[in-house]
Amino acid sequence: QVQLVESGGGVVQAGGSLRLSCAASLSIGSFKAMGWYRQAPGNERELVATITAGGQTNYAGSVKGRATISRSIAKNTVDLQMNTLNPYDTGVYYCYGSLCGYVTWGQGTQVTVLS
Repeated sequence: QVQLVESGGGVVQAGGSLRLSCAASLSIGSFKAMGWYRQAPGNERELVATITAGGQTNYAGSVKGRATISRSIAKNTVDLQMNTLNPYDTGVYYCYGSLCGYVTWGQGTQVTVLS
């Protein structure tokens, strides 16, 4: 069973930065795409950023210019660097991976941005 484990969440002041990391139980090169979603209380889960096996990236408009998604083959992780955080970025951040038509999700990591 494929497993994804997120880390790097926490509490940060508005204007601060966080780096989230998603570790996979198999080679990240096996995934067609990987990325991050987030869910704020009372809201639906929404896309934050994705990266394909070919390295193409896509960002939600709300984070474009503030977020960078990247893959580390050496660490076998997909990372999300978030800068200039604001309270609207608060939520549980979930890593996902698309593999052979299946989507696997991590358990999530909480990000709280204080105003």
